[in-house]
Amino acid sequence: MKLKVKFFDVDTLENEVILHEDDCIELGVQEMDRVKIMAPSETMVALVERSDSVLERGEIGLMKDAYHGLKVKPGEEVVVTFAPKPESVRFVRKKMDGQKLSKEEIHAIVYDIVEYRLSNIEVSAWLTSLYINSMDLEEIAHLTDAMVKTGDVLQFERGPVFDFHSVGGVPGNKITPIVVSIVAEAGQLIPKTSSRAISSAAGTSDFVEVFCNVDIDAMSLKEIAETHGGAFTWGGSINLAPVDDIVIKVEYPLAINPRAQMLASIMSKKKAIGADFLLIDLPTGEGTKISNVEEARAYARDFMTLGDMLGMRVECAITYGDQPVGASIGPALEARECVRILEGEEHPSSVVEKACELAGMILEMGGHHNGPKLAREILSSGRALKKFREIVAAQGGDPGLKSEDIVPGEFTHPVTAPRFGYVNAIRNKDLVAVARAAGSPHDKGAGILLHSKKGHRVETGTPLFTIYADNEAKLKRAVDTAKKLQPMTIEGMLITKVPGGVPQL
Repeated sequence: MKLKVKFFDVDTLENEVILHEDDCIELGVQEMDRVKIMAPSETMVALVERSDSVLERGEIGLMKDAYHGLKVKPGEEVVVTFAPKPESVRFVRKKMDGQKLSKEEIHAIVYDIVEYRLSNIEVSAWLTSLYINSMDLEEIAHLTDAMVKTGDVLQFERGPVFDFHSVGGVPGNKITPIVVSIVAEAGQLIPKTSSRAISSAAGTSDFVEVFCNVDIDAMSLKEIAETHGGAFTWGGSINLAPVDDIVIKVEYPLAINPRAQMLASIMSKKKAIGADFLLIDLPTGEGTKISNVEEARAYARDFMTLGDMLGMRVECAITYGDQPVGASIGPALEARECVRILEGEEHPSSVVEKACELAGMILEMGGHHNGPKLAREILSSGRALKKFREIVAAQGGDPGLKSEDIVPGEFTHPVTAPRFGYVNAIRNKDLVAVARAAGSPHDKGAGILLHSKKGHRVETGTPLFTIYADNEAKLKRAVDTAKKLQPMTIEGMLITKVPGGVPQL
């Protein structure tokens, strides 16, 4: 059937089209069935919505993604036919039943996700099946391979290629630009790509784009990294394991990150960027993705085994994650703290220590001795700052960037201690909820600045943290969230009294 294009300027998370009720009857399609659309230069499979009010019979309404994907113009004719449900739906159901999938079945699922042949509901079912039933290492290796093969693979003229990744779960983990700058200054190639926030207050790319462009294509990344030794770019701007970016959009409302998908996601991007040596940061503790050291060791074994299967040398660092890294949470606040450390500030010491320990491990993987000591020397000498500004300039930022140039949101509210005592616990997830209520990561100025951390003594009315926002409405929402969740627990040295019995006379 030939239909005329009508454009609808609506963003969707998948390829969707609208057909007139009568055309649906003629084609034999129901709502959420699939149709194949053949334009002069492109072909696409899309999901069907039905209507008899927003378009005439003989028209096909293309949402923004489908319209741009087909490269057509309004009024242009396209050929539309029924498209059967892909066989990979059956494989998704198989995993929902807890069965093991073959390499071919996993590749079929990944290919259909990339080609938008699976609906968001079907991708959600896939992720839920992984969340509940997981995968063994052989399946994860096949998933990783499929994710690599459906995207581009970078090849650098120089090598070896070093990389690192944090599995996340701890707020304020702002060490990436510091680590990259130290390692690149030492002469090792580290073309770091990072992600945006899924359920956190700010991903690395969310705060790095405060001071430079992270939307860098593959050829530009290659040129920047080979010229300057490193880069800190957004992985989503490069066609490396593109299925991951589709999956992330579906994961977000579900607030899940299945273990198998997380392992494959990390390893596929590192394989696609050509990493020979990879360091994995495993933040561990209450409120993180990895709750205890035993679980972290299990993750480490899986990452290292997958590395062997994929031809990468992988080392892992199990790091402290019971509370935020440093004092800031949110894009501008994290960016400012990161730059301050590069400028020579020694506090927050947790940021300096973690950055230098991890950079030191990477340096040792490259043949340097006493890596953490060398990392601290590169940082304290100002050489890391010089390299950082060099990379920032290459990515379109200000080569003279100073921390004082970075200004957080203008609307603030201090949250104070309700009683005298000591900070006994900090709930990471609750702090993240407050920061997100303030607008982070979308609003760059939104976030939290911590004034007290675990073990600190506080008086009644002492500020525990300050909430920042870019507008008053979101600030109020964040303050209400903080009052409800109470992210910090204050306890005195005396936990409770146990009175004795009354003496008998």
